[in-house]
Amino acid sequence: MNNVDQNEIAKFEKMAQSWWDPNGDFKPIHLLNPLRVNYIAEKSNGLFNKKVLDVGCGAGILSEAMAKMGAKVTGLDMTTEPLNIAKQHAEQNGLEIDYQQITIEDFVIQQQAQNAEKFDVITCMEMLEHVPEPLSIIQSCKALLKPNGILFLSTINRTFKAYMLVVVGAEYILKMLPKGTHEFEKFIKPAELLNWCDQAELNCNEMVGYHFNPLTENFWLNNDVSSNYIAMFSCS
Repeated sequence: MNNVDQNEIAKFEKMAQSWWDPNGDFKPIHLLNPLRVNYIAEKSNGLFNKKVLDVGCGAGILSEAMAKMGAKVTGLDMTTEPLNIAKQHAEQNGLEIDYQQITIEDFVIQQQAQNAEKFDVITCMEMLEHVPEPLSIIQSCKALLKPNGILFLSTINRTFKAYMLVVVGAEYILKMLPKGTHEFEKFIKPAELLNWCDQAELNCNEMVGYHFNPLTENFWLNNDVSSNYIAMFSCS
C-alpha cells in the first residue's frame, strides 16, 4: 500500500531549505520541540540507549533532540530534500541517526524480513493529518513496538477552535506557517484516533493538549485537547 499523498510531500519539499531556520517556516516546531521531547523522555523514563523510531521525521528536528539525549534513532520520511538536509545536519552535529526514505508499511516488511529488534519508543508527530490512511500508520507502528514499548502520536483536533488557531491564526494572521500547510477536513478528532488505536490493539495511557501564547512564544501542556494534542499508547 502506497500510503503517501504526493501533494503533501510537495508542500514539505518546498519548505526544505528553511527547516532548520528557527525563524523560518518551521518556527512553531522549533518553539514546540523542547516541550515535546521532554514530555517523550519523561514518559519513557529517559531516552538514553533506547531504540527509537521517528515516523515522518522531516529534516530531523525531533530526531536530533532525541539522539542528543542518548537515543539510538531511526528516522523515516518520504520526502527527498528534507531527508538530505536531515542527514547533512546530523553529520555536522556529530550525531549518528539512521535516516531512511521509506514508508513505515514497507519498513515493517523490511524489519520483519531481517528479524530486527523492535523499538522501545516510536514517535509520529504532526504526520497523521497528512496521509491518506492514518490507521495504516498506527497499525505499522504497533507492529514495530516492543511489548513494553511506548508510542507517541500528535495531531490536530477537527474543531472550530483548531481551525481558528492553526489555520487562520498561525497561517494567515501570525504567518508562522505557510498558507495551505494544513487542511481542516484532514484534522483528527480524539475519538477517531482512539478508535484506530483500539483497532491496532493499543491502550491510551494519556492524552494532553498543546497550547501556545503568541505574545511570549511559549508552549505548555494541559488537559484541553480541543486543538493540537499528543497521546501516548502502549500495547494491549
